[in-house]
Amino acid sequence: MTYMYLQKTIQAEIKLKSIGLHSGRKVNMTIKPAGIDEGITFVRSDISGNNRIKADFVNVSDTTLATTIGLNGVRVATVEHLLSALRGVGIDNAVIEVDSPEVPIMDGSALPFVNILKATGTKVQNKGRKFLIVTKEVSVSDSEGEARLVPSEDFQITYTIDYPHPLIGNQTFHLVFSPEVYEREICASRTFGFLKDVEYLQAKGLALGGSLNNAIVLDDHRIINKEGLRCPNELVKHKVLDAIGDLFLLGMPIIGHLIARKSGHRLNNMLVRKLISEKDAWKISNFEKNRKISDINKVELFDRLSAVQA
Repeated sequence: MTYMYLQKTIQAEIKLKSIGLHSGRKVNMTIKPAGIDEGITFVRSDISGNNRIKADFVNVSDTTLATTIGLNGVRVATVEHLLSALRGVGIDNAVIEVDSPEVPIMDGSALPFVNILKATGTKVQNKGRKFLIVTKEVSVSDSEGEARLVPSEDFQITYTIDYPHPLIGNQTFHLVFSPEVYEREICASRTFGFLKDVEYLQAKGLALGGSLNNAIVLDDHRIINKEGLRCPNELVKHKVLDAIGDLFLLGMPIIGHLIARKSGHRLNNMLVRKLISEKDAWKISNFEKNRKISDINKVELFDRLSAVQA
C-alpha cells in the first residue's frame, strides 16, 4: 500500500495561540500525535472529566456562523478551519487540546495551521486509510440554498455564492481535491463578514474577537482591509475551505462531488447526516496498491451512529 493510502498523524506536538473569533477569548491550543484509528479528538484542557469530544458529524451541536461540536455539555466552536487544514495536509489521527470553548482563529484562514503542520511533519502509520465513497446522489435545501453529493471518481467541490454586493455578486469555484491544490488555491482564503452586521452579531455574543487581522470586512461598497483580497475569488474559496472541514466530520476522506449553492455549515451538516442515513448512498472502502476498491462492512459505522442517536 502506498503512503498516500496509509493513515497519518503528526511527528511532534504543536503549540499555537490566538483568540477566538466569536468568543474574543485568548486560546492556547496543542495538537498532539494520536494512534491508529483514533481519528481527530478535541479535549477541553480547562475542564476536568468528560472533556473529550470526537470530531464527528453526530456531535455537531450548533452551526451558527461556525461549526460547533459538543458532548456531555462540553463544546468546542469554530472547528472547521483546523479540520480543513488537517484534511488538506492528510492527517487522520490527532488530539487537539484547547483551554477555551473555541479553536483559535489565527488569520481567519487555514494557512497558519497548514504551515505549522507541514513544518512539523507527518508520521505514516501502518494501517490503511478508509474512504467513504458516494454511490448515489443525496441532496438537502432550505429557503436560501442547497447542497448535494453525487458520485465521482475524485473528491470534488463546485461551490457557488451569491451576495447583493458590488464586489461579490455571483461567484462559482470548482476544485478537484489534492493536497497540492488545497495548499495552492484554498488554505489561505480568509473568513469574511459585513460591517453592517457587526453590531447585531456582537449583541448576540458573536464575532467578539473579529478584526481586520482575522477576517475580511466589507461595507456597502468596498473591502475595508487595506491589503484587499489575497485573490479575486477569495470569498467563494473560503466557503470551499469551510466545506472541506465540515465534510471531514465524517471521520474519513470522502470520494464524491459536493455541489453547493449558497450553502453553509448548517446545510453541510444536514447533507452529511442525510448521506449516512441512506444506506445505499455510500460505501466504505480501502484503496489497495492497484487502486481497486475493496468493499468493507458498513455495520460498524451504523452501530456507532445508532448508539449515539439512541
